[in-house]
Amino acid sequence: MTSHEGYELKEFNRIYRGMEEIYHKIALNMGISDSAFIILYNILELGDGCLQKDICNMSFISKQTVSSSIHKLENQGLLYLKAGKGREMQIFLTDIGKQFVNEKIQPVVNIENSVFQELSPDECREFLRLNKKYLQWFREKSKLLL
Repeated sequence: MTSHEGYELKEFNRIYRGMEEIYHKIALNMGISDSAFIILYNILELGDGCLQKDICNMSFISKQTVSSSIHKLENQGLLYLKAGKGREMQIFLTDIGKQFVNEKIQPVVNIENSVFQELSPDECREFLRLNKKYLQWFREKSKLLL
């Protein structure tokens, strides 16, 4: 690896970790865990009645972590579970949960949208294209380690 390539990887990792830090601080400021933030964010995106597997697929968080966080959020009165098809459990926000999501999670989505609006349509498409490409290649090459 040349020093130039090393710099690019370090810079990419620094940017990635910087994004994680921002989301962690936001969740901490809300008084919830990172996984709880991600779950509530995904419920906002997927809508009431979504399934645990949908959240796992969207967030790339393990089933065990999602399940544990869902039960904690249920105990906090932010959501409840309702039987779906077969063994599936649908996830719904309580009134308190809806208020929390509207007051705390929705503003984060609004900020994210405003950041994307700062990019030109071409920049946005290129940003997404390159990130998808990186993820696809990394996923493929990392199979050797899994």
